[in-house]
Amino acid sequence: MHRTRIKICGLTREDDVRAAVNAGADAIGFVFYPPSPRYVTPARAAVLARLLPPFVTAVGLFVNPSREEVARVLDAVPLQLLQFHGDEMEPDCLGYGLPYIKAARMRQGIDLLKYAASFASAQGLLLDAFVEGYGGGGETFDWSLIPSVLPLPLILSGGLHAGNVAEAIRRVRPWAVDVSSGVEAAKGIKDAARITEFVAGVQNAHG
Repeated sequence: MHRTRIKICGLTREDDVRAAVNAGADAIGFVFYPPSPRYVTPARAAVLARLLPPFVTAVGLFVNPSREEVARVLDAVPLQLLQFHGDEMEPDCLGYGLPYIKAARMRQGIDLLKYAASFASAQGLLLDAFVEGYGGGGETFDWSLIPSVLPLPLILSGGLHAGNVAEAIRRVRPWAVDVSSGVEAAKGIKDAARITEFVAGVQNAHG
């Protein structure tokens, strides 16, 4: 079994970036969606991204952005991967000179194989719970909705925390897991101990 990669999303503070890196996160997510309590400005994200050492990926999360909006962020922040979390189509995700992952909001009736085929250029598919608005809201979804084989690497999100991530990995076998609210003391404020416990939970799944 491969080592499950870990993305910590929605970071807003220097201490939280350091805690995620020190715990062993593979990727850090910055939210560029103004309605989110985890939103950071491009200038703020640029400061935080400078704290990342080599081989920790800076990911920018967007929801239905204009091309100008993405370009402004890329002018300021050294992102390495884009994450589109809204209702974008494949052409909306291309043309920025960076690879991207596409989120799918999971609910009954979704055809994930068809969805994945419509984003054949993506580097991966991130599965999150369907809630009103965008983002998983800390909710899990029915993992049995996931086909046993997908044409893209699977990133599992939605309601993960230290107490359930090992079971999630054993059942779903994702390429990576993505966590935000599950390691927070408050919205947008991460908790170093919870980050460490979450990473330990991922590692325990491989034991």
